Amino acid sequence: MSDKPAHWTMETFATIQTMKFVAGAGVGVAAVAFADPGLAGILGFWVIACIINVWVVRFLGDFSHWLAPVLFGATVLLVWEMVVAVYAISPVILPAPSAIAAKIATSLPILWTDFAQTVLKGAIPGFLIGASAAFVTAILIDRSPFLQRGLLPIGNFVAALPIVGLAPILVMWFGFDWQSKAAVVVVMVFFPILVNLVAGLQASERMQADLMATWGASYWQALWKLRLPAAMPFFFNGLKIASTLALIGAIVAEFFGSPVYGMGFRISTEVGRLGLDMVWATIAVAALAGSALYGLITLIERGVTFWHPSQRH
Repeated sequence: MSDKPAHWTMETFATIQTMKFVAGAGVGVAAVAFADPGLAGILGFWVIACIINVWVVRFLGDFSHWLAPVLFGATVLLVWEMVVAVYAISPVILPAPSAIAAKIATSLPILWTDFAQTVLKGAIPGFLIGASAAFVTAILIDRSPFLQRGLLPIGNFVAALPIVGLAPILVMWFGFDWQSKAAVVVVMVFFPILVNLVAGLQASERMQADLMATWGASYWQALWKLRLPAAMPFFFNGLKIASTLALIGAIVAEFFGSPVYGMGFRISTEVGRLGLDMVWATIAVAALAGSALYGLITLIERGVTFWHPSQRH
């Protein structure tokens, strides 16, 4: 059988399924319209946006990698805006995205000061210290079976400690400035990176290790030329997990003590004053900062692990 009929059959099947989805969604929207016209309009917009997103993913190829997330995010924000407008939700309960954007635009100096205190002085230094310490510790554990048996179980125990219980203790130890926030971040990011890197160092195949030994390679030569490159996907996986934990840890630490600025301080203060637009503005800045850090790590990963199958498109 030639490839064309099979290709046409798959395309025809996909088209039929899409038509069924559109027809079913149209019937559902029409049924809802009798009970709640506002909800019907929201659902109709959502259905149309989903069809556009499906079309982008199927037919735009490489452009869909960045266009589809942008369209989906814009769709979520527009639906959010429509829900708030249609049902007249109080800003105290849920402010509209337009109100949050306006608050960001009018509060840039405050948000920048909070960003610098939480991210630049707390999260990033703690992330770098924790990642460096985890890297060195992973090498020591790999070198010493004693540490592997003794340190990893303790690490799992410490990783299971609730951060809301640990944060006030570290604030008492290191003070109310950025040092205590960085210490909380170090505790949060250290063990995810450590566990991933230790697993990665053990991921190289036995045949490859035997070949290095046959060539007379020392431990450090085998580590540098074989085992560390093989562990890099695991290491970057740990870094990406830790990049989100770092920001969470710095913000949570500020709930228990902070100067008169910082994202955690701003959220706790504005919640007490029912300034939910400022709370959401701070959350939006934190989300953007976390996404930017995650994206930066992903770009570095593509350059370092370009040989790995996960980086081939």
